Amino acid sequence: MELEKENDIKNVEQSDKLNTLNATTSDEDWQLNDNDSPPLVVQPNPLLPKPEVPKGMINPPISSSKSAKITSRIPSFKKFILDKSQSLSSAITNRFSNEADFGKITEIRLSDVKVIVNFDRNEERFRGRVSFYSRSNCRDCTAVRRFLRDRKLNYVEINVDVFPLREKELIRRTGTSIVPQVFFNEKLIGGLVVLNSLRNGGMLEKKMEEILSAKCPESAPKSAVYGVDDEEDGVDEMVAIVRVLRQKLPIQDRLTRMKLAKNCFSGADLVEHLDCARKKAVTIGKELARRHFIHHVFHENEFEDGNHFYRFLEHEPFIPKCYNFRGSVNDVEPKDASILSQTLSKLMTAILESYASDDRHHVNYVGISNSEEFRRYLSLVQCFQRVDLSTLSVNEKLAFFLNLYNAMIIHAVIRIGHPGDSMDRRRTFFSDFLYIIGGYPYSLSTVKNGILRGNRRAPFSLMKPLSSGDKRLELAFPKVNLLIHFALCHASKSSPAVKFFTHQNVESDLRHVAREYFQREDALQVDLAKRTVYLTRIIKWYSMDFGRDNDILKWLINYVDSTKAGLLTHLLGDGGSINIVYQNFDWSLNS
Repeated sequence: MELEKENDIKNVEQSDKLNTLNATTSDEDWQLNDNDSPPLVVQPNPLLPKPEVPKGMINPPISSSKSAKITSRIPSFKKFILDKSQSLSSAITNRFSNEADFGKITEIRLSDVKVIVNFDRNEERFRGRVSFYSRSNCRDCTAVRRFLRDRKLNYVEINVDVFPLREKELIRRTGTSIVPQVFFNEKLIGGLVVLNSLRNGGMLEKKMEEILSAKCPESAPKSAVYGVDDEEDGVDEMVAIVRVLRQKLPIQDRLTRMKLAKNCFSGADLVEHLDCARKKAVTIGKELARRHFIHHVFHENEFEDGNHFYRFLEHEPFIPKCYNFRGSVNDVEPKDASILSQTLSKLMTAILESYASDDRHHVNYVGISNSEEFRRYLSLVQCFQRVDLSTLSVNEKLAFFLNLYNAMIIHAVIRIGHPGDSMDRRRTFFSDFLYIIGGYPYSLSTVKNGILRGNRRAPFSLMKPLSSGDKRLELAFPKVNLLIHFALCHASKSSPAVKFFTHQNVESDLRHVAREYFQREDALQVDLAKRTVYLTRIIKWYSMDFGRDNDILKWLINYVDSTKAGLLTHLLGDGGSINIVYQNFDWSLNS
């Protein structure tokens, strides 16, 4: 008991110190600047246990003496807000505790304040659960999801693209792999057609009352949880050799070509520590390099015997900045790059369908960070560490790097926060958030400017992202596809909507996202009277790609609606001068 009292005294003292510090802050310090974005708060995963208030307690009591001590140190404006909030909370609590039937409470009136309380009637009516099986990029699944959201029904979605092992369960329960398939508790209702038929026939409410009024049984489809529905991957055949070499090889810092190469070993060391003939040892060394377990310190050759220095992938100097690396190299057998690309598209599309607005202009980053789908994404990107991207076709490579950029943006916002309007923070955000892919580091700038733009300088930069001889140049596109600029999201309000692509439709989808973007007022406006065209600042930043003003306007005609196309054609056709004004870019978070 004495120990508990001492802890209580310490807690009170710490609270008093904190409030004293707050009291010395001016009123202006409590306000966000116009350019400041509210901090992104990542909540605990909803599947984890949550702390509960002890029975019989609503809020812990605050002694009057302590309350007086705290409020005396707060400025008058804050004191007024605190007093109002305390009286409001007390009134609501007393009103609720004195009211036998909460369903009757719809409005509470206090002096100068009116509080309207809306209760979710579905929680009172339905104790059961709606579940449905879906796939990514499925129109009928989207319609079912929207229907359930509009009805404010709690539901569990099982996307068989995200959780492939659940497809067997879908077939077992329904006799087909066609989606969507909707369940009320454990009862199969059917697909979108059945759902619409029930609604149009006036039977849906009765069906819901009949089934969902009962508590959901164990036999109903279950939501995905940690460690369940994970596919087992085979271990790379070279892992046993690598694990022995990691223990045996003399790893040291060595001076070579007037440079210090850290954590490396020589080719002769590796050959010596392999218990086999020299020729076979060299073959093994080449295979280890091809699979990106080891690299030459200057990335000059695959593997040679002698006084050439190499290091393990986990010892590369860029590894600490790679956010898809968790302490050790992924020892799983590298998957086919095409399969990984398709999985990335399906997984991220599923995430957007659950945690973004229908138009994809607003993203719920906190919801994504807490989701099982995002945990699977983090596992997926670890498979990128040693993947061979050279096997991708042109369209597969285009879709992969577009999707990679947009996925990395979401991960970066969740992991390190959005840079906002600060130029320095944006530069760090786009250059220092790295993934290791195919044995090499890729930042957001590397993906966009090094690969998709064919190694062109980023805005306000004097140097190209990739130097001559860089192995990543082999993946760079020889020509810039201008439409990529309207397919890459920067997690800001003025940037294009976030989208993920498939290699089958990437060309047509790029044209679609460009047309969609230029329908926005902050992307393109035409004032015929003033002979002025207002354009997105993206085009100014990447003027190297778009060319001269007249070329830009001629190009735009192909991607705007008929009204804007007619106005642009008229301005270009009469031979007069045209003013181009680039609009301000809103860097605030698109949440």
